[in-house]
Amino acid sequence: MHLAVVVPAFNESEALREFHLRLAAVFDKLDGMRCEVLYVDDGSRDDTYSVMCSLRDADARVSTLKLSRNFGKELALTAGLDHVDADAVVVIDADLQDPPELIPTFIAHWREGYDVVYGTRASRAGESRLKKLTASAFYRVMERLSNTPVPRDTGDFRLLSRRALDGMKQLRERQRFMKGLFTWVGFKQLSVPYDRDPRFAGTTKFNYWRLWNFALDGITSFSGAPLKAATYVGSFTAMIAFIYGVWVLIKALVWGDTVKGYPSLMLVVLFLGGVQLVALGVIGEYLGRLYVEAKQRPLYLTDEFVAAAENPADR
Repeated sequence: MHLAVVVPAFNESEALREFHLRLAAVFDKLDGMRCEVLYVDDGSRDDTYSVMCSLRDADARVSTLKLSRNFGKELALTAGLDHVDADAVVVIDADLQDPPELIPTFIAHWREGYDVVYGTRASRAGESRLKKLTASAFYRVMERLSNTPVPRDTGDFRLLSRRALDGMKQLRERQRFMKGLFTWVGFKQLSVPYDRDPRFAGTTKFNYWRLWNFALDGITSFSGAPLKAATYVGSFTAMIAFIYGVWVLIKALVWGDTVKGYPSLMLVVLFLGGVQLVALGVIGEYLGRLYVEAKQRPLYLTDEFVAAAENPADR
C-alpha cells in the first residue's frame, strides 16, 4: 500500500524541520506501507524551498515541488494533489496546528472502507475569540446556503482514497474552495474530532481581509443564494414602493393632499439606490468569477519538481 502526504507551504521555513521530524516518526510506525511526502513551495519569500531541498537530500521519502510564484494555498494544494499517485493521500499544513500523529487513525478508517476521512476541530488553541467566532459563523452560514454540505469546523486536514483523489483531479475550476470540493466529490466520508494546536512557529498568512475574501469565494462557489437574496430584496422593496405610491396618489385625489417631504424623498431615493448597488455588487462577484474561468489560464505553473529518491524513475 502506498501513502502520500501533501504539504503546501508559504514562508514556513521555521516550522518545516520540526514538522518533518514528527511526520517521519509517523511514517516509521506505519508497517507495510510505502510512505512519501510532497512538499509544495507556494512562491515563498524566505528559505522555505531550501529547507525542503535539505529534507529531500536527507530523506529518500521526500519529494519537492516549487511553483513559479505565489498562487495561494488552494492552488498550491491542487498542484500537490496533481503530482501524487498513491492508494491514499493525506493533506496537512506545515504549521503543526494539525497533528501528524493523527494520520494512523485516518488510515485505520480508510481501511474500514471510508474514502474521505477528515479532521474536525473540537478546539482551536492559540486563536483569538474573534477568529473562533468568525470561523464558526462562516461554517454555519455555508451549511445553510450551500447545496453541498460543508462539514462544520473542518479544514483541509484529511485523507483521500485513490478514487476520491481521481475525482478531485477532474475538478479544474480556478476559483477554488477546497473544503467544498472535498465534500462535493462525495463517496463515503467520516469525521474524526481532534484538538487543534497553536502554530509551532511563524504567523498566520490569513489576515481578516484575506479570510473575508476566502469566505466570499466559498459562498459564491457553492451557492447562488446571494443572487436569490438580491432578487427577493429588490422585489420586496419594489412592492413596498408601489403600495406607498398608490397611497400617495389616493391621498392627493381624495383629500387634496399635496406631496411634501423633501428629506423623506431623499431618504427613499438613497435607500433604493443603495439596494440597487448592493444587487449590482452581488451580480458583479459572480460575473467576475465567470470572467476568470473564461480566460482558461493554467491553474498554476511549476518551477521545479524533484521526485523522491525512492522513485528514481520519476526523476
